[in-house]
Amino acid sequence: MSNPLRISAGDLEADAIMDAIEDGRRVVITTTTAQQEYEVTLRYDGSVYYCDTPTRLHRHETEHEMRACIRKMGYGATAEDA
Repeated sequence: MSNPLRISAGDLEADAIMDAIEDGRRVVITTTTAQQEYEVTLRYDGSVYYCDTPTRLHRHETEHEMRACIRKMGYGATAEDA
C-alpha cells in the first residue's frame, strides 16, 4: 500500500481527493471543529467509500455520495477558494 496523502481541509478540490482514493491511496485530512483539531481518513476498497472519523466510520455506496460528504464536511476546496 502506498503512503497516505496527508492534507488539511480545503487544500485540494474534491476531484483531486477522489482521484487519490480511487487510485488506492488513503487521504488523511486534518480539520478543525469546535476549536478541536482532528484527522479524518478517506479511502475506497474498490466497491465502498469510507470516511473514518474519530467517532464514526461512514460508508458511502457511490462516488456521488462520497463527493457529497466531502463537500458537506468542507474537506475539499471550493471554486471560491481558488
